[in-house]
Amino acid sequence: MTSTFQALREAMRDNYAQPEGPARNARAERILAEAELLGEPLAVIEALGHQLQVYNYSSEKAKMFVPFARLLRMWDENPGDFDAYETHSLHWVFKWVSSGMLDQPDIPLASIEKWLGEMEHRYRLAGHSERAVRQGEFRVARHIGDQERARRAYAAWLAADRDDMADCHACELHGQGSWQAQLGDDEAALATWAPVLEGEHSCAHEPHAVLASSLLPLLRLGRTEQARANHLRGYRLVRPMESMRSALADHIEFCALTGNEARGLELLAERPAYLTDHGDPDSELDFLAVTALLMDRLVARGLGDRTVPGPAGTDRTAAELGRHARVEAEKLARRFDERNGTDQVSRTVRERMAAQPLLDRLPLGVRAASVTAVPAPVPAPAVAAGAAAAGDPLAEARRLSAERRPDADEAWEAVAKAAEEGRVELDALARAEVLDHRAMSRVDAELFQEAAEAYEAAGATAEAWTARARGAFARGAAEETDEPVARLRALHAEGVATARQLSGALLLRARLLLTREAAEEVLGWADAPDVADRIADAESLLGDLAAREGDLAAAAERYERAAGLLVGAGLPWYAVEPEARLSGLAQHTGDLVTAERAARAALEHGAAFVGPDGQARLRLRLAEVLGATERYGEAAEHALEAAHWADEAGESRGIGAYARHLLGGWLLREGRREEAAAILEAALLDLSADEHGDGMVVQTRWWLGDCLMALNEPRSAAEQWLKAAELAKEWPEQRDHAMLANLAAEALSRADLDEQAAAAYERAGELWRELGNTPAYVRTLRARAWIAGPDEAGRALMATAADACGEDGELLADTYRQTAELLARGGDLRAALPFAERAAATHGEAGGPAAEARLSARLLMAWIHLDLSDPGSAIPLAREVLELGTPDLRSEAESLLAQATAPATE
Repeated sequence: MTSTFQALREAMRDNYAQPEGPARNARAERILAEAELLGEPLAVIEALGHQLQVYNYSSEKAKMFVPFARLLRMWDENPGDFDAYETHSLHWVFKWVSSGMLDQPDIPLASIEKWLGEMEHRYRLAGHSERAVRQGEFRVARHIGDQERARRAYAAWLAADRDDMADCHACELHGQGSWQAQLGDDEAALATWAPVLEGEHSCAHEPHAVLASSLLPLLRLGRTEQARANHLRGYRLVRPMESMRSALADHIEFCALTGNEARGLELLAERPAYLTDHGDPDSELDFLAVTALLMDRLVARGLGDRTVPGPAGTDRTAAELGRHARVEAEKLARRFDERNGTDQVSRTVRERMAAQPLLDRLPLGVRAASVTAVPAPVPAPAVAAGAAAAGDPLAEARRLSAERRPDADEAWEAVAKAAEEGRVELDALARAEVLDHRAMSRVDAELFQEAAEAYEAAGATAEAWTARARGAFARGAAEETDEPVARLRALHAEGVATARQLSGALLLRARLLLTREAAEEVLGWADAPDVADRIADAESLLGDLAAREGDLAAAAERYERAAGLLVGAGLPWYAVEPEARLSGLAQHTGDLVTAERAARAALEHGAAFVGPDGQARLRLRLAEVLGATERYGEAAEHALEAAHWADEAGESRGIGAYARHLLGGWLLREGRREEAAAILEAALLDLSADEHGDGMVVQTRWWLGDCLMALNEPRSAAEQWLKAAELAKEWPEQRDHAMLANLAAEALSRADLDEQAAAAYERAGELWRELGNTPAYVRTLRARAWIAGPDEAGRALMATAADACGEDGELLADTYRQTAELLARGGDLRAALPFAERAAATHGEAGGPAAEARLSARLLMAWIHLDLSDPGSAIPLAREVLELGTPDLRSEAESLLAQATAPATE
């Protein structure tokens, strides 16, 4: 219980720093009850204001009208009980109450208009501008759909003078841009929002709301990269804030309209209570509408039966939740319209729920498992349309096989399906071909045996032995290839088997034997027709063998030759593998030019054929090379694509996590810290020391700490660095452990967590000492001294730091100087002066670059003399600095001289 007014104020300050929500509101209610026991009207006024404030920024906005009415009654009865701050606050919250009434459909429109008039009257009496009043009128007119009144009020709002009752610049710009977007002028809206998005204006809830509002205008204008960035930045800001339910709804809507339904589901699942929190019906309506929209997108993808999180901890199918949200949204919208006497709200909500996607696909980088019924489509090869259009599926399948198209297997499955449905009749040879290609797609030894028997029955002896060779390969039995090879040699000599069939069997045996001789035997057929891909495979195999033996130059040459053969033969899709291997090998040897060229070629050749997993790996390969050449912007683009395709392939926890790790690091290097933080947080959901190695986990947390520190979240940054340090403490080399402990200490200190900061500095200091890094060790001692303060503990730590400096004169001089500053700050000027003198003398002994540091110490001596009422000693020191110092030091010396020579005043 708070027994004094000061304790009450501290309780309110502490409570306001807590997360928004019912728990904070309940504490505010208890604080008001305790304020009433103090018998001081101002205590009750402040507690009521605090209660009103926390209600306004929560899901219980409807509760704010009671404390406001009580405050207003107290003002009318005895305005003298209000100090200047509470007088200002009372008038300020009139805006919250008027807009808050608009958000409650049970409050009649006439009452809202009456309160708006009351606000105008009281503002006029208090001498305030009508700017906030006209803004309130604009909100009413816009809400009910009175466009003409809204335009007049908007113009009057902007024309009125800004005073201390006007909303902050950031909030005003948000409202103005939202109106422009509603009128269809997205360019004007974004131009209006630019100062907020760029950080020129901000407040407790901006740029949070502007980032959310900007998403659809950016998409409509085709500025997808900025839309993605604003989603990543904005969601991190609104995620913990109950008062930002409408902004979260904007982010879910963005996901629903960009092919990111899975991401939308994750956002929805984090706040199931938002579907049933009724204290702020306006934002509840927003949330219900976008929930219906998201569920409709799932239904449209054929996923209406998918289980999704529903209200009150229940699970429902997507179709069920969509119907529920739509019904509730329309019901709530009708309540607003019945109050307003228009159909504006219902019409707007129906349009929002019926919105169509603005993009089929926009990779976000953050993890979200695919919700599609089938994997997202990869751009199809030009010939794919031919298979669908062909009148004879068997002829089409044979054509695609002859051309060695990657989609031949699918064409053969289409043949099998057509046969099962009675649409085509297959002879014995065609049935054998269907079995053979099905076996190839599955690498199934038993199916290959069935295919061989079917070929024999059809009289295709050479194909039968080829199928047996494939079966041996599927079983991994090199010795079982001897007979097929021997049989095919004999059949080739008789003109029955082709060079392609024989070289294919030889290649399979070479892959099993993994010997140079076996592979070179395949090369002996290089002059035969129709075997370029066999020769290329043998070259690639020889490259693998050379790489295994450590002859990387020979391996690179083989891979390059293999890729060239395949491209030259018109089979570029098969060049993907040797190009990718060449890229990795070249990067390993430092040939980044070749690495990039090969990586780009692999992506170009394989993009239409490799599927989601292949897309992820090829994108990642190119991203790694670009990152190695410090082209982080383009590297980030490909890492983003890699993460997206990894998710589609079900590889979020594997290469998806690695892609996000790299993406976050590169975004950080590009200065895009808000995006980087979101990506790195997503990466950590899947990274584990066991699967990815503790080095990757440590680096990810290190980068995330850097981001959070730059975003002024020191406590969270310290948490990341401490977790990374715990992993790094087991490493043989301890420098990273020391660095992380040091960074965590600095962050904890910035977060005003002095006890934890001192412990972290102590940990870092011991590590630096063991590593022999004296300057770093001394800096930790000095940091601990500053935390301890100018008393005995702080002085002892500074003394230990001085002793540890050894022969390092500059380090010792700086330690003396900091000791002087610490003692001076504590008011012990006479003890401080000798340390300032020692600092100047020690810097002087060092000479050279220490000259400026020496003058700075001399200036510190001057200030101490002046504070000791000894201007006679201070003035010569200041004049010395004025003559020899840098511009900054001279400016400070001039200030000191002005004070030292000023006439004494009574």
